[in-house]
Amino acid sequence: MSPYPPIAEHGVIGDLQTAALVSTEGDIDWWCTPRFDSPSLFAALLDHARGGRCRLAVDREAVPDAQVKQLYLADTAILVTRFLAPQGVAEVIDFMPPDTSPSPSDQHRIVRAARVVRGRVPFVLECRPRFDYGRAPHELTLPDERTAVLAGAGQELCLQASDPVELRADGTDVTARFTLEAGQMATVVLTTRPPGTALPAPPRDEEGLAAFDACRAFWYGWLRSSRYQGRWRQIVDRSAITLKLLSYRPTGALIAAATMGLPEQVGGERNWDYRYTWIRDASLSVRTLIGLGFHDEALAFRRWVRDRVEAGAGAAGERLQIMYRVDGDPRLSEETLGHWEGYRGSFPVRAGNAAADQLQLDIYGEAAFAFAADGGDMGALRGWDAFRRLVDWLTEHWDRADEGVWETRGGRQDFTYSRVMCWVAFDRAVRMARAHARPADLDRWCSVRDDVLRQVVQRGWSPKRGAFVQHYDTEVLDASLLLMPKVGFLSPTDPDWLSTLDAMDRELVCDSLVYRYDPAASPDGLSGTEGTFNLCSFLYVEALARAGRVDQARYAFDKMLTYANHVGLFAEEIGPSGEQLGNFPQAFTHLALIDAALALDEELDRRGTA
Repeated sequence: MSPYPPIAEHGVIGDLQTAALVSTEGDIDWWCTPRFDSPSLFAALLDHARGGRCRLAVDREAVPDAQVKQLYLADTAILVTRFLAPQGVAEVIDFMPPDTSPSPSDQHRIVRAARVVRGRVPFVLECRPRFDYGRAPHELTLPDERTAVLAGAGQELCLQASDPVELRADGTDVTARFTLEAGQMATVVLTTRPPGTALPAPPRDEEGLAAFDACRAFWYGWLRSSRYQGRWRQIVDRSAITLKLLSYRPTGALIAAATMGLPEQVGGERNWDYRYTWIRDASLSVRTLIGLGFHDEALAFRRWVRDRVEAGAGAAGERLQIMYRVDGDPRLSEETLGHWEGYRGSFPVRAGNAAADQLQLDIYGEAAFAFAADGGDMGALRGWDAFRRLVDWLTEHWDRADEGVWETRGGRQDFTYSRVMCWVAFDRAVRMARAHARPADLDRWCSVRDDVLRQVVQRGWSPKRGAFVQHYDTEVLDASLLLMPKVGFLSPTDPDWLSTLDAMDRELVCDSLVYRYDPAASPDGLSGTEGTFNLCSFLYVEALARAGRVDQARYAFDKMLTYANHVGLFAEEIGPSGEQLGNFPQAFTHLALIDAALALDEELDRRGTA
């Protein structure tokens, strides 16, 4: 039996600056702190022996036949793992108190509460941190039987527990065994902090309950802002909470996923670090958040994008680069963690992402897409001036080969999607300048916008395939073009678009699941294969709905929802046997799910009215 749980067998908790994964066995096997993109403290998910973990669970040696059920407390990010056995029923409740401060914090807490609701149940607690991706040793001190301080790599992890837990040293790690009866509970608090910080008092159960109540109230209050009243409220609300968990409160940046290194193919090399903010992913989220009523989050991210535009310092002389750290730092140098074996032997494990240096022209259109959402009023003239300079620059630099939206490492091409998004940049710029009477070289912008459109129609269309294709020198289809009607390049019922959709349906779609492209027909410079891409599957649903194929869209959407994990979360891809693959949970998938639900609701309501 593999020591690695399936990727899908996890829930995510977070405090709006960092996030942790909790497995159905009660293991925190992924946590980076003090930020999403910091080195890991627990990472058994990428190396079960050297990664580190914190377990709080029913003692399997004493209760080997316990069944496990995991769920979220409704409308919150509070995770409950239930253990059901003849001896009794127990629960472990995990959450992180939300940090709503506008400033980065160097202290973060995970609260873990064990309780028994029936019978008498033994528990085990193990805390085995491995600092700096498992590269740094740590020291242990035990000031008392309720407190342990584990220090390494310039950081301290303080583990504290309430009665009846008694902590014991296991080398430089900490363990405890204790038994609870019906009605009893024990609280365990993990706090990361800088060295030398004064120790807090050991937690009392009533303090844990107060923190629980405050966390629940936060999520209830936040979700109350949602105006979604459609047919899929439960999964849409869960996706919205997931997007919020993947946002960095101090800057408004939205990361692509909480993890790094989880494979697109088990045993393969397609293992990337997704703990950063992609201009593409996060920009498309702005309209989604606005559609749900979360204007504060949308505005915060739009400001983050504006700051990147004003900085104007992308890789290799570009005005933007495709991704940044959550604080806007453009440096994401990639390294291989050679001491880790990777999830189920999926090596190499990479920290950082060298794709940050790639040329991907679509990001200029996606940035404009973010600015144009909700009317496109950029507020201060300073922000408009920076955007205007970017568009002026793009008039001279749009017609270039690039690496494309999927970050292929097989050489540059004239990718159709990149050209479409350049058209979006000019189109939205023209609209905003006219709507808000902003100074702009409108004649030039309009002329270049039309040049881009003509080029895409002439060179991106394949008469042989009856479809728009991946790039100008191929007949290969590409699911990124599912965004063509979404961004307004074509009407969703345009005959050329319907023909393209039909071609994708025949070649890229398998039982509602959508492949990005065929790497055998269009080599991407990497070995191995990958699963179907969840983002594209939900884009396909939206495209079907907008094209008037509502019954087909609804069936595809309902089938996609069967691939969600037990708590409604999606990773990046779905494998051949329906398993979740890639980094987890993926923000882009959840925003596409929301957009698909909104589109379906709108089209179903329209059909009902008709």
